[in-house]
Amino acid sequence: MNWTLPNILTVFRLIAAPMVGLIFLFLPRPAADWVALILFVVASLTDYVDGWMARSWNQVSKFGAMLDPIADKAMVVIALAVILGLHGITAWTLVPVTAILFREVFVSGLREFLGDTAGTLKVTKLAKWKTMVQMVAIALLFAWGLFDHYFLMQTFGMNGEIVSGILAGEIEDTVGLTWKYQGLMTVSYGGLVLLWLAAALTLITGFDYFRKALPYLRDNP
Repeated sequence: MNWTLPNILTVFRLIAAPMVGLIFLFLPRPAADWVALILFVVASLTDYVDGWMARSWNQVSKFGAMLDPIADKAMVVIALAVILGLHGITAWTLVPVTAILFREVFVSGLREFLGDTAGTLKVTKLAKWKTMVQMVAIALLFAWGLFDHYFLMQTFGMNGEIVSGILAGEIEDTVGLTWKYQGLMTVSYGGLVLLWLAAALTLITGFDYFRKALPYLRDNP
């Protein structure tokens, strides 16, 4: 294996994937939220940078081609598990996360079964859009947890009753809490909408891969 810069970036993304979750064992919140968000965003950006570098610099390698999808899936799966832990299990998060995880396992199983003929399941443009939407949605949901924990509670040292009173208009808003809360809701709803969109694209691309694999799954008459 050649330690080219594209391959180094791919390895970094693979290492960053578990750290997005494990960081919450070593750092208190909101420090862990900050590190997880930064790690995820930087690692997501390398997904596009390493591929561009490999093609532009003629450094495409079998090792990079093998490791790149593994790093992508590890990043998404672990990040989604962390998000469920941070925001709790509700229908709004569990349904799209389940759809995404099911598709990833299903397509990975298809590729493993097809072996040498797995080239028929090449990554499509829609699948690339799906990955981008997933990354943006997850980043927004990480930011939601950060803002919820940090700005609304820890920054102002307020208890839940004071926060509720300000948001209800019963207590004078001297810190701009209402404006910050509206920003938080925009981030949270935006992340959830994109997560559901990513789940829809995930199922569509998964069905497309299954359709392409069908000729190789039929028993010979």
